[in-house]
Amino acid sequence: MSQDDNEDDKNGSRVNGRSLLVWVVLIALVALLVNYSAPGGGHVQKLNVTQVLAAAKEGKIKNLNLKPDPSAGSDSWYQIEGELDVKNAAPDDKARFTATGRLTEKEFEALRAAVPKEAFKESPAQTGLTMFLYNVLPTLLVSGVVLFMMYRFLKSSQKGAMQFAKSRARLNSTDRETTTFKDVAGCDEAKEEVKEIVDFLREPKRFTKMGASIPKGILMVGPPGTGKTLLARAVAGEAKVPFLSISGSDFVEMFVGVGAARVRDTFDQARKLAPCIIFIDEIDAVGRQRGAGLGGGNDEREQTLNSLLVEMDGFDGQAGVIVIAATNRADVLDQALLRPGRFDRQVFVDLPDLRGREAVLAVHAKRFQLAPSVDLQRIARITTGMSGADLANLLNEAALHAGRRNRDKVEMCDVEEARDKIAHGRERRKGADQEDLRKTAYHEAGHALVQAVLDDGTLPVHKVTIIPRGRALGMAMFMPTKDSYGSSKTWLTRFICTAMAGRVGERVITGDISSGAAQDIKQATRMARQMVCDWGMSDLGPISYNENTDTVFLGREISRTQGHSDETARRIDEAVAKIVNEQFALAEKLIAEHAAAHRLIAEALLEHETLDGVHIMEILKTGAIQTPVVGSPVANPAREAAPAGPAPEAGAQSAPTPA
Repeated sequence: MSQDDNEDDKNGSRVNGRSLLVWVVLIALVALLVNYSAPGGGHVQKLNVTQVLAAAKEGKIKNLNLKPDPSAGSDSWYQIEGELDVKNAAPDDKARFTATGRLTEKEFEALRAAVPKEAFKESPAQTGLTMFLYNVLPTLLVSGVVLFMMYRFLKSSQKGAMQFAKSRARLNSTDRETTTFKDVAGCDEAKEEVKEIVDFLREPKRFTKMGASIPKGILMVGPPGTGKTLLARAVAGEAKVPFLSISGSDFVEMFVGVGAARVRDTFDQARKLAPCIIFIDEIDAVGRQRGAGLGGGNDEREQTLNSLLVEMDGFDGQAGVIVIAATNRADVLDQALLRPGRFDRQVFVDLPDLRGREAVLAVHAKRFQLAPSVDLQRIARITTGMSGADLANLLNEAALHAGRRNRDKVEMCDVEEARDKIAHGRERRKGADQEDLRKTAYHEAGHALVQAVLDDGTLPVHKVTIIPRGRALGMAMFMPTKDSYGSSKTWLTRFICTAMAGRVGERVITGDISSGAAQDIKQATRMARQMVCDWGMSDLGPISYNENTDTVFLGREISRTQGHSDETARRIDEAVAKIVNEQFALAEKLIAEHAAAHRLIAEALLEHETLDGVHIMEILKTGAIQTPVVGSPVANPAREAAPAGPAPEAGAQSAPTPA
């Protein structure tokens, strides 16, 4: 046990002992007051001296006690207490009485003679000290205890109020923070940029001797789950400096001034620990633009932001305190917070690319039992758009799936199932009408066939299935061979053509159309409108018509304005319709040219439920499946004799997503 723990134990024992002593004294005083104020049990009646003398002559007094009353200013005044001998009374009813009055010498002797000798008692006169101890001291003690308890209560209340304004930052000391840059993967550019912070903290004189100022703030911007917090901890671990971590929401309270006090306390702690790093997660909770919104700003949040601005620009740049903040909403931050001198740099932590995803998977795979069949490079290829947190969750879901199957190690099929579950939802093995199954099979076969025909090797077919997942009754999935940071017009038109192929393939078998292609049509239309309005890929020329279609932030703009005429809007609609209709016609042509392959893919889906991309290419090239289909379909008795069900849910069919 450490010395601090021993001190805490001693202080706790001391406080417990004091509390026990206070309660013991309080209970004793209450008992004393009860005994003082209640002379005994039973009924107590007040009599006068004449009644007491009459009762004594009649022999009704069992006990009598005379006490001289000095407060009356005469020796003949007495306080009389006694008990009457009442016949036919209850056992506990002793008929106690009290009386106060003047007794002459003759009355005193008569009273002494009438009361039996053993029942007569005469108490000596009380002195001033005795009267004080008996009458005043209990009141003073009770008052003192009450005042002491009120003092303790007020003191604890003040202490609680002071603690309320204390910083809630959690301190990770140098011996506890073990995260280093080796634990961070998938963001090499951001890691290289923040490595300079480590040099600033380790050797500040190396830069200050040339007149350079150490950056005061680093703002990490990027999508959720990309490792911004992990990267900040790695900086603290590499630099071997204390790390104060706090969330932006921890500053904001309903009481005015509390957030600003917490900001000041956080920076006071950091100065004492310097060199030190303050990490503020989700800084947009406190750093939003001031005065934003229809009804004005939030006074408490704005006062907190003002305090943060003053602290960041006010403390000495050579103090060795660096603020690292993270957010995925840099667009709503106040401009005063982003200027040089506060947040000098912005580090963009983007989603990992193909190599980055493979590196992230390698880091997380260390704690899982993976079978030799698990190919991290293949997993990285089928997880385009996933963040580091998503990849960690993917491996965890795969491990859970393997555990449910009583496997000793995670197989590649477990990873594939986890990926499909995360991306599209869990399998829904519900009974379906045979006609609906055929419609779904030909729909998905149309997607797969057209993509396989149009693909130039950058987005091959990965898997086609008619097993329902989420809201989709089936889906065709494509696996990019590389990361794409821009889309050409050719690639985009292929996307639209593949999306339209589901409607075409469905119409081949049914001769009718259904609502199952709703999501395909929506995606194709949105893509075509972006080609026309955002990217200038139409006859209207390289002109942007979507100036005000971003998310509206009330602090900047309340209404959207149309930056073109109604005639231009009509031409935009015509250009969008032209692109979609042309690709729809192309999809019809391709499926008609490869009608046999389309039918074979659909029939194979009805037999096996799921086909890999290699099977699609074999059917397209040779007219048959050469490679065995791995994993036979799960038996679904409801499919054999299922009653006619509703049509596929609108928007349920999946369309390929752009890389």
